[in-house]
Amino acid sequence: MPRPSPPLSESLFNSLIASRSRTGRVVDALSLLTRMLAAGVAPTAFTFSPILASPSATACCAAQLHPHILKRGLLHCEPYSGTSLVGFFGRSGRFDEALKVFGEMTVRSVVTWNCLIYSFVQFGHSRAAVSWFRELVRSGDGLSDGSFVAILPSFGLPEQVHGVMNKIGMGSLSAVANALLNSYCTCGAIDVAEKLFNEIMFRDVVCWNTMITGFARSHVPERAFELFLSMQRQGIFPNEITFASVLYACTVIDGHKHGRFVHAKIIKHNLSTSVSVNTSLVGFYANCSRGDAHKVLEGVHGNSTTCWNALISGHSDCDDPTYLVIVRHMLQSGIKPNEVTLSSLKDPSLLDLQQVHSLVIRLGHGGNDYVSSAIISSYASHGIIFDALSYGAALDPDSCSVSMNVLAGVCNKAHMYQETKDLLLHKRDRDTISWSILITACARNGDFIEAFGFFRQMRIFGHRFDSYVCVSLLGICTKNNSLYLDMYAKCGRIEDCLRVFEEMEDRNLISWTTVISGLGLNGFSRKALALFKAMEKDGCKPDKVAILAVLSSCRHGRLVQEGMKIFKNLKADYSIEADMEHYICVVDMLCKCGYLKEAEVVIRGMPFQPSTAICRTFLQGCKTYGVTEAQVFSQPWIK
Repeated sequence: MPRPSPPLSESLFNSLIASRSRTGRVVDALSLLTRMLAAGVAPTAFTFSPILASPSATACCAAQLHPHILKRGLLHCEPYSGTSLVGFFGRSGRFDEALKVFGEMTVRSVVTWNCLIYSFVQFGHSRAAVSWFRELVRSGDGLSDGSFVAILPSFGLPEQVHGVMNKIGMGSLSAVANALLNSYCTCGAIDVAEKLFNEIMFRDVVCWNTMITGFARSHVPERAFELFLSMQRQGIFPNEITFASVLYACTVIDGHKHGRFVHAKIIKHNLSTSVSVNTSLVGFYANCSRGDAHKVLEGVHGNSTTCWNALISGHSDCDDPTYLVIVRHMLQSGIKPNEVTLSSLKDPSLLDLQQVHSLVIRLGHGGNDYVSSAIISSYASHGIIFDALSYGAALDPDSCSVSMNVLAGVCNKAHMYQETKDLLLHKRDRDTISWSILITACARNGDFIEAFGFFRQMRIFGHRFDSYVCVSLLGICTKNNSLYLDMYAKCGRIEDCLRVFEEMEDRNLISWTTVISGLGLNGFSRKALALFKAMEKDGCKPDKVAILAVLSSCRHGRLVQEGMKIFKNLKADYSIEADMEHYICVVDMLCKCGYLKEAEVVIRGMPFQPSTAICRTFLQGCKTYGVTEAQVFSQPWIK
């Protein structure tokens, strides 16, 4: 009889699971985990992390592994499993779940913080990313080069982060220095970037490429070519990224002679077979010597799609037939146009547009966001709104965000305001452009309060606004006194706020709430409370927002008895059920004034689970008033 194979050890199981996960074989990794559990081998800190970190991990994986991690108490004894969960939920855009796990972890590392911060950055939530970075600095968990690399894209100007780097001596690390350089270049501070570049002692090719790219896209692109020559004199070999950037600079400065010199260097460095380098060459010659562009294209092995696209881009200032001629030649060469090719059509004739539309359908690119947005824009430019709407109706709003924005813009210009709002409200994730169009549509349609409501949401989600939004909102302000109130209150101009309020002939719930909120925020808590009572006498019944405004005023003014009286009588006096925001406000008020027992009673009486914000507020109150950690964590609700 064959001898039975010896049981696998915990370390061998972990090693096999990690190797399967790294190669994307998550199903095999989960199968090994099942064998591990069946064999009675206990998972460790290094069992679950590789699976959750795998690019092939799905929501199903997290749903299976999360209970195992909780059951074995791994969130409370080591940072690896919790960090992997935070990273997975963050990469998936599931921030509520990521923050919940983060809040439950009692052992965190700087990598845990970095995962959370990086997730917010990736989804464009800059304000949240910066807020959590500041929490990390205050936490004492330390900072790593990954912390700075993660947060830099979220700062408009990176001076603050730069100061922290220098203070803790991290500015000389290669990855951090390159990220900082890139950040300065991206925000247009090329002079500051150059000064920093000159201070870096050890400059690798990435560092040089960052500066060359920055100069190529700046107001002094000729400096990119100068740096290209300088790096070679210092013995740094250029790579594909170097050549792509310097060729872009040559295109901008119309440097035909410089470009030919770079071409010779490409041949010398044996990079003439590189697809990315040849694409840059075709793009360069297409802008200054189209005959040479075709020659380079003919010499490219396999005639790549990206090279053809560069040729089309170089002809973008020509008439439409040129575009179609190149596409036909492309098809005859056996190269299929891709999404970039099909979204490059500019100002076509209606006949050309219909031909391209047919080609898009035949090649199966009709659901691509950028292709769809190009076709919608083209139909709209011919005034064929019906065809644009018909095309957009078949698209998925969540996967075709750009197309939805374009379509909403078309509807907005056509005075179809309700259709504009419907399109954008169906989007799960709205970007800055979506919010701007939505606010403008509301402003034009007379939905003034709704416009400012969307503006507040836009700011809460960390989106910056532009002059387009400002013009819409200022136009509203000229028509609505309630909005003047809000504007003056937020600027701290309480006398002007009250003057406008007193001059109003018809006061409604919004105007009352605005002035109460403004008084509370600016330190006039008793005046805010008096106005709240005056509002009731005036026959204006408060809603949830008004209640939140007066509770917030009591919180700012430490009017605990008055605030608790209103809160306890919400149901009886106002027929209002308290929301999470009301509970957060009340708990914060009690904790700031040292009423920790009363805060605990409020939390225990909540009809839903306490949020992370409530727990954080209570813990901060306990810390302020000397309650020990053991006493805090003995509370069953805080677990």
